[in-house]
Amino acid sequence: MTAPLRVGFAGYGYWGPNILRNLDRLPNAEVVAACDTNPGNLAKLQAAYPHIATTDSLDVLLADYDLDAVVVATSAPTHATLAARVLESGKHCFVEKPLTLASADAKRLVDLAAAGDRILMVGHLMVYHSAVDWIADYIASGELGEVRYLYFQRLNLGKVRADENAFWSLAPHDVSVALHLLGETPDSVSASGADYLRGGVHDVVFANLHFPSGKMANIHVSWLDPHKVRRMTVVGSKKMLVFDDMEATDKIWIYDKGVEPADAMAYGEDLTLRFGDIRVPFIKMVEPLGTEMRHFVECCLAGTTPRSSGLDGLRVVQVLEATDASLAAGGAPVAIEVEA
Repeated sequence: MTAPLRVGFAGYGYWGPNILRNLDRLPNAEVVAACDTNPGNLAKLQAAYPHIATTDSLDVLLADYDLDAVVVATSAPTHATLAARVLESGKHCFVEKPLTLASADAKRLVDLAAAGDRILMVGHLMVYHSAVDWIADYIASGELGEVRYLYFQRLNLGKVRADENAFWSLAPHDVSVALHLLGETPDSVSASGADYLRGGVHDVVFANLHFPSGKMANIHVSWLDPHKVRRMTVVGSKKMLVFDDMEATDKIWIYDKGVEPADAMAYGEDLTLRFGDIRVPFIKMVEPLGTEMRHFVECCLAGTTPRSSGLDGLRVVQVLEATDASLAAGGAPVAIEVEA
């Protein structure tokens, strides 16, 4: 039998407890030690996981424990520095989203991982969602036809942030899903939005991603909205699909609707609308975070490329940067240089 992956953990703040809960229950992983610079967070971790050694120093974590991999679940501004130290120490690395706050830093992490033959994986949680898995398979089956465009809505009232705009806060989920489902990277982004609550920090953003194939994805995010919405619509040449993550059970609705060439006998018409049945498939839901952590461990043990690799993380950061640039340019399209 393969020995369990020996894992270190950095950051037990907002999202860290959820990651550690899922990681610690995996039979093929052993969380050996964890660190946090906040004494309160460290005390909570010690109380919840007395079998895990703790320290307030990443350097101690990397030097004093025999680790195969480290999970970085700290605040986004620290990702670039901490992940680089992990990779430079020769360990596999999982980084919560976004990978970094600048594409140059993300590229450096990708290069470090490649040079050291280490796994670099990013916490793009939604690509591990059971419904997104089902949708990816459905698109691949051809039942939907050719995907023409998709659009996302991620809206809520709060949480209002001062250190990042609504797009950086909310849209990484939707950007990662769009790139995952379409299998390509946008070549340009145009965006508009407004900063009603804090100057320079956009509360609402509408972004349009254009892809080399001609497909497009529109993303609407806001923390200044009366509704809590987590919805994606995919329009295909044969059928259309809606994924509503706020629904408890019926998360996916498939509409057998479309536009087709008219019957040759139809006078004066060259297109006709088709209205068919609505289908709601049963999908067995599994906690995405559990799937994500299991995938990371399996990739590290097998040496395989993760579904949300460092390169995927870099591409998402490029889209986020281009959106900011387009907002600053009054909505002008901003080109993206696609990383190979």
